[in-house]
Amino acid sequence: MTSPNPYAIDTDTLSGMKPLRKVVYSIGSNLGDRLSNLQGAVDALRDTPDVIVVDVSSVYETAAVGGPEDSPAFLNIVLVAETTLEPRTLLERAQAVEDAYGRDRSTGRWSPRTLDVDLILVGAAEVDQPDLTLPHPLAGERGFVLVPWAEIDPKGTLPGRAGTVGELAAAVDTDGVSRRDDLSVESD
Repeated sequence: MTSPNPYAIDTDTLSGMKPLRKVVYSIGSNLGDRLSNLQGAVDALRDTPDVIVVDVSSVYETAAVGGPEDSPAFLNIVLVAETTLEPRTLLERAQAVEDAYGRDRSTGRWSPRTLDVDLILVGAAEVDQPDLTLPHPLAGERGFVLVPWAEIDPKGTLPGRAGTVGELAAAVDTDGVSRRDDLSVESD
């Protein structure tokens, strides 16, 4: 991980306290009870020690991207939180939540899934590891991430991309991304 300030210290050396950093998750489901799966993911992330949920977007229905042509549509949301946890811990938590909802990783990367919890960013952290890349390398190109994110955090930024999240959302293809005002998840 790198910081824009090479002299930044991630831990207060006197108190041992770590600073709060923004964390953004994109959550989707296209198998089973999609709305219930989203709600369960929000509940599990909200119940995670040292994760404070700040906001959750409306529910969006989106066409599947990158998978088989007959893949069912996804329900997607974006969750913005604050945390002191490290990116690796946040990824492991996301994967544990997916596993709890029956995520089957053996069917391939782009296959339909009960739950997909993608870690989009953790503060200004830059990570490039085989199983974790931050910020998420495709987030700036995906309407199903940017549109819900822009709804709740339009002035947010995606490290490595020029402009705000709202500006990025306005510039991507949003065909197949529609807000479902008849559906919602509870964030409290």
